This record gives sequence, structure tokens and C-alpha cells, in this order.
Amino acid sequence: MSEITNVQWFPGHMAKTRRIMQSNMKLVDAVIEMTDARIPYSSRNPEMDKLVGAKPRLIILNKCDSADESVTSEWLEYYRKIGVPALATDCRSGKNVNKFLPKLKELLKEQLQRWNDKGMTGRPIRIMIVGIPNVGKSSFINRLAGAKLTKVEDRPGVTRGKQWISLQNGEIELLDMPGVLWHKFEDKQVGEHLAFTGAVKDNVVDTEYLSSRLLQLLLDKYPQQLIDRYGISLEDLPDEEQMSDCMAGYELLTRIGKKRGFLISGGEINTERAAAAVLDEFRGGKIGRFTLEKPAEQG
Repeated sequence: MSEITNVQWFPGHMAKTRRIMQSNMKLVDAVIEMTDARIPYSSRNPEMDKLVGAKPRLIILNKCDSADESVTSEWLEYYRKIGVPALATDCRSGKNVNKFLPKLKELLKEQLQRWNDKGMTGRPIRIMIVGIPNVGKSSFINRLAGAKLTKVEDRPGVTRGKQWISLQNGEIELLDMPGVLWHKFEDKQVGEHLAFTGAVKDNVVDTEYLSSRLLQLLLDKYPQQLIDRYGISLEDLPDEEQMSDCMAGYELLTRIGKKRGFLISGGEINTERAAAAVLDEFRGGKIGRFTLEKPAEQG
């Protein structure tokens, strides 16, 4: 197994997207930054503050139905305290998507009043929606539209070009941007968390190592969900303090593989297949509701 120490992911279309964002920022009234509620810190592109500048911004914590509800509340309170509007949504269930337009109008209340004073009451609100790959932008747009307007797939890099979309009976004109990652993850944990959720393609990481690291993290934070999902005992796992890095997670991975009957010739456990299953079930919310980062843990 190998570490995700220096994952670099900056294909040409992402560099192009950054240039498009910069050139079109002046055309929009506000920016909607979508993040993953399971990793609210790691799913925020650190370059976004510079790109957005002083433009009004609303942060969406998407996939909240897959996140720990109590920790999502902590993040919403954190953003409230620093004066950044935020909304938790889930596009699969449609949770809180109906609160988006009122939240946007509250964000732009002064601007809307100026338009009203000038007799521009019919002018649509123009917004740019940004976020890392696989965070759910297309699903969010489709929910707002009530129709399938944009292609949705559970893998990064599907939306490639910019596109304007009219929403909410013409009240909103939305500029959809492809997902943008940054050129290098200096923080190993950030790279891992992005890989856990599928924001980084699996073919650039070692999935057995990744799954072991994920299991190690869930073992520390949410052990009961692992017991409930996989029906295995955690009591006789090796002491983590006596093991290197993710070996307790790897041991857990082998037990899951054995429990599921993932065997190859000679009775050896197919840990590669087990790793794929664990990652798929985590991303699909089948193991439980998890948030891997809390506001208090971020510097």
C-alpha cells in the first residue's frame, strides 16, 4: 500500500475553467460555492477566495443526508459566526433545496432594492455555481429546475464547459462551471478526504490504502456504524498505538473481505474487491452518516 502524500490533479480542462471563472466573474451578482457536508473543509478550494474576491457568496453544504447531522449544525453555526451565509442541502432527497432562492434573495437584499429603485424589478439574478468535482452541482441545478438539465454521474470531471441555465421561472440565470481542484494537495489529510468521497479519481490512488485509511478514521470516530454494517467484532483488533499508520484499518478491511466472502484461489482474501466495496458503500451513504471534519479541528 502506498500513501496519498503528493496527489497532483490539475488536468487541462481545470486550468481552463479557472480562466473562464476569472473572465466571467464580472457578469454575475453572486457566487454559489458548493461543498461536501461530509468534508466541509477539504472540499473548499483554497484558491476560491482569491477567484471570488468581494463578490457576494453563499456556501452550500451538500449531501447533508450522508453527513452527521450534529456536525453539520456545528458548521452552519461556524459560518454564521464569521458572517458567511450557508445552507445545508441534499440533492438526492431534495432537502432544503426550496430554501435556496429565499437565502439567495436575503444575500442580495440591498442589490435587489437598488434594482427595484431603478425600476429593474424583472431583472434575473445572475449567479455562478462553483465547486470541486463530484460535489453534486449538476444534481442541485436539476433539483432547482425540476428537470434533468445537466448530466449527472457519480464521478469527477463530467461537466466540461460553461453553460448558462434559466431557473425558477426566469428569476435566476445560472452559470454552471466544471468542477475545479487545485494543483497540489499540500496537506495529506485533505488529499485523503477528497479521495474518500470520490472527488479524486480512483485510478490515481491506491484503493486498498485509501479504504484502510478510511476504515481507520471511521474506527476512531464512528465504530458502532462499522459494527452495524459489517457485523464484525472490533474488540480483538490490534492496538492502533502498536501498529504503523493504517494497519488497523487494513486488518479491518481483511475481516470485511472475509465476512463478505471476497476470496480468490487458495482461500486468500481479495482485499482489492473489499476496498472497492467499502469505498462504494461509504460514498453511497450505506455504512452510515459521517462527517470527517469539525470546525474546531481546523486551524
